[in-house]
Amino acid sequence: MALLTSLDDTKKTTSKTVFRNTTRCLKLTEEEARLLDDVATAKGLARSEWMRDVILRELRSEPASDPSLAEILGVRLLLVNVLRPLAAGQSMSIEAFDKLLDQISNLKHELAGKLLAEGRR
Repeated sequence: MALLTSLDDTKKTTSKTVFRNTTRCLKLTEEEARLLDDVATAKGLARSEWMRDVILRELRSEPASDPSLAEILGVRLLLVNVLRPLAAGQSMSIEAFDKLLDQISNLKHELAGKLLAEGRR
């Protein structure tokens, strides 16, 4: 005769590969909470599961390239590189200006990516 009886054997035990034991809270307006519930329900997920998926996806994603940031950097580079020589009384040839535009076109996206990466740290 067994001294200890096993618990209900009909229940299957599921093994979790990840134990989530930390909680983070946030406050929402009534409308935000309603919208959150509606979106999670539409996705067929529990509210907490949907929120976790969205947060983790955002945390794991690479910085999104922002075309507007690249363009703003391009304009800034152009202004700095054109106005400085003009302020010093120098002139710029059409060829030098076109070369500068080509360099800025090649450089602005790289600089935008670096700025976004630094902002994530």
